[in-house]
Amino acid sequence: MAAIDGLPPLREVIKNHDLVAKKQLGQNFLLDLNLTSKIARCAGDLSGADVLEIGPGPGGLTRGLLAEGARHVVAVEKDPRAIPALMEIAAAYPGRLTVLQGDALELDVSAHLKGPVKIAANLPYNVGTELLVRWLSPETWPPFWSSLTLMFQREVAERIVAPVRSEHYGRLALLAQWRSDARIVMSLPPEAFTPAPKVHSAVVHLTRLETPRYPADARVLNRVTAMAFNQRRKMLRSSLKALTPGIEEVLESTGIAPTARAEEIGLEAFCALARAISERESRS
Repeated sequence: MAAIDGLPPLREVIKNHDLVAKKQLGQNFLLDLNLTSKIARCAGDLSGADVLEIGPGPGGLTRGLLAEGARHVVAVEKDPRAIPALMEIAAAYPGRLTVLQGDALELDVSAHLKGPVKIAANLPYNVGTELLVRWLSPETWPPFWSSLTLMFQREVAERIVAPVRSEHYGRLALLAQWRSDARIVMSLPPEAFTPAPKVHSAVVHLTRLETPRYPADARVLNRVTAMAFNQRRKMLRSSLKALTPGIEEVLESTGIAPTARAEEIGLEAFCALARAISERESRS
């Protein structure tokens, strides 16, 4: 493995700081700095950007981001054991790494970031999807970030880029494709990680759109898609029955057959349905 900086190899860092991966924190460490640098390059030109990283662990991707020229990295780490290792990286890159200990689901990092902001992370498996949904679902758009370069389990990555009527198509695909361009840019086998997970992983790159593909209220679209796909095998007239009175009439007004199922309905139609619901609610 070629060195990308003057710091010790990651296996040595893990040994020195006793950083045995914890399953309850969703930790699977990527130790090949060639791979972490490759992931960093998937995020594009970093020289003029602040980068938010969630769950850096021993700092493999952190080092890749800094070596690839990130202006400033803000790394949020929940595990206190990893903080000393990350502070060693901060010392090697003076003024370019801010380490915050805390839960990414609860911490407000806005004060530490200056635009443009890119998010790049080997997300902990147990919070990855929830974080993505949050980043895709703010009420005001465009968001604080310009792109997301995120590692997920391969199945989650396929759900993000899935087309309508495909096996993996669902709410995650709709939310991602409504407001961003999403594509899988890299795949990794289990043996690339320590400990090796039971599944393959993939890196997804999402570039935000300045305006969503179709107009819709984010809160209403979230509600509609959540209800539709929570009972994806049911006809929409049944799965959306609790959404609003006369749901069959609303569906028909937007050109959606009440007997259709969620997996058969594309993004444009879901946005039209969300608008119809919004209009109905505003009149009531």
